[in-house]
Amino acid sequence: MAEPPRQLPLDLPYEAALGRDDYLVGRSNQAAYELLESWPNWPSPVVILAGPVGAGKTHLVEALRADSGAAVVAAPKLEEASVPDLVAAGSVVVEDAHQGVNETALFHLLNAARQAGVLVLITSRTWPATWSIQLPDLLSRLRAATPVEILEPDDDLLRQVLLKLFSDRQLAVDFAVIDYLVVRMERSLEVAINAVDAIDREALAGRVKITKQLAGKVLDRVQGG
Repeated sequence: MAEPPRQLPLDLPYEAALGRDDYLVGRSNQAAYELLESWPNWPSPVVILAGPVGAGKTHLVEALRADSGAAVVAAPKLEEASVPDLVAAGSVVVEDAHQGVNETALFHLLNAARQAGVLVLITSRTWPATWSIQLPDLLSRLRAATPVEILEPDDDLLRQVLLKLFSDRQLAVDFAVIDYLVVRMERSLEVAINAVDAIDREALAGRVKITKQLAGKVLDRVQGG
């Protein structure tokens, strides 16, 4: 029997729900959620939030920006000239410090923020020890920061994450499919994100319903890759 014709899936944009109420909480990210809830009463003026790909760092940042009006800058784009404007926002987020950062600019930002009583959140996939920091004074500032870590999810949170990822794409998927994926996939948010994207594309290309068989085939391909 001939297979049904496949269509080319388009890269259509979809909007992820990034509000405070959409932040999924489990044991692996409880500390990060408490950080969001406790703003501005943080344990120190500078907090470093570390976690793997897809752990929800950007979601937390967007929720924090909505609550506090924080200025957000990508670490590789941080410049000394932008420090005054960033501090003037009242809170500052420096995202993805593992990608590299202008050390002098970051040092000035932390000093200016401390003088103004402004909180700074730095996100990264890794801790400062791996950033190859050369400025001793900057390294000292970072060591004094409060570390908050997001771990890989447990089964309950992974199940919630998969439901949210499919929902963000406006896909109705049976709970049996979700449970099937949870039992078989790595405990990795990155794998969850890649799997849902690939399952969506496969179902669209074949114009078929998302079933356990389809999900399992795609998951094997994603994890094998």
